[in-house]
Amino acid sequence: MAVNRDPILKRCRYLGISPAAVGISKESKKNPNANARRKVSEYGLQLKEKQKLKFIYGVPEKPFHHYFEIASKMEGQAGNNLITVLESRLDSVVYRMGLALTRRESRQLVTHGHFLVNGKKVDIPSYRVKAGDVISLRDKSKSSTKFKTILEQTDSRIVPMWLEMNKEQLSAKVVRMPAIEDIVDYEVAPHLIVELYSK
Repeated sequence: MAVNRDPILKRCRYLGISPAAVGISKESKKNPNANARRKVSEYGLQLKEKQKLKFIYGVPEKPFHHYFEIASKMEGQAGNNLITVLESRLDSVVYRMGLALTRRESRQLVTHGHFLVNGKKVDIPSYRVKAGDVISLRDKSKSSTKFKTILEQTDSRIVPMWLEMNKEQLSAKVVRMPAIEDIVDYEVAPHLIVELYSK
């Protein structure tokens, strides 16, 4: 899988998103003229929106296009469905639960087998959760200093309404599927991505 080695803060500035969207607390230096130097075409705007989502969720082009195809077949608007599909990935859920500092770290922790879905170990970051699923931290991992440190640093992170968090058990139940209205840490115009793929 291709790895994007661009500095994260530099990439955030280019895409016009807050580093908080990927779990980085350090604010990037704001340059008000960074994106105003040249006029961006309609295609450029559409491409930037797609790059933004790919960067935030750490998804390469091929799987991202596959997610768009899934979203297109779901009921409702394809752009909004795409957000639902991306947010329902296991690595994204782990990040939203506050059990990882960044989305990159959540992917790594899932791969290392620290999490259970409905009591069974799942080590695939792209695994998609469903309404009613219970995601929990393995008992062996609960006592590790790694997770104690993470929990101290993510204590103030707001868990979205579609997750019912149990902080004592370090588990969360998916009470409903995520929607675009639940996204508060970044702004996106999913209709531009739909227009891009419709060409």
